[in-house]
Amino acid sequence: MEPVHNIAACPEFEALLEDQLAGELSGADAEKLAKHVEGCAACGDALEEATAGTRLLQLAEAAPDPGPGFSRVVMARIRAESDRRSEEKSLWLPLISVAWRFAASATLALLVLVTFDASRHSQARTRVAQSHDLFADPTSPPASRDEVLRMVVETNHGN
Repeated sequence: MEPVHNIAACPEFEALLEDQLAGELSGADAEKLAKHVEGCAACGDALEEATAGTRLLQLAEAAPDPGPGFSRVVMARIRAESDRRSEEKSLWLPLISVAWRFAASATLALLVLVTFDASRHSQARTRVAQSHDLFADPTSPPASRDEVLRMVVETNHGN
């Protein structure tokens, strides 16, 4: 993670700090800034940090030009790394394909079983709804539980 730099210099000395970094400060202004930096920690830290940043920029400008083939080489390395990572992932692709087929087959089998079960229950409900299988006289259904038991006993002892 990059460090966050929130060093605020005194507003009246910001212009002098910039001139100091650019190397354009001399004479009385340089002495005034030196005295202030000795007494003000914020301005001292800001000057120190800005000086370090300026040195880094000068080093970057002094670096030799990598040449016209640099971007081609970097992009080739990036592609090679991307290909290597995709090959690692491709080892799992056949297993993923088989897993999807298994899940689809299991879903289809479950759907068939639920449909079959639902059709069997609907046939059983229609059979229970027909009262002539249980009662001898379908026009007069029993009025109480006792009458139901009596009718079952009278018809072959419940067979």
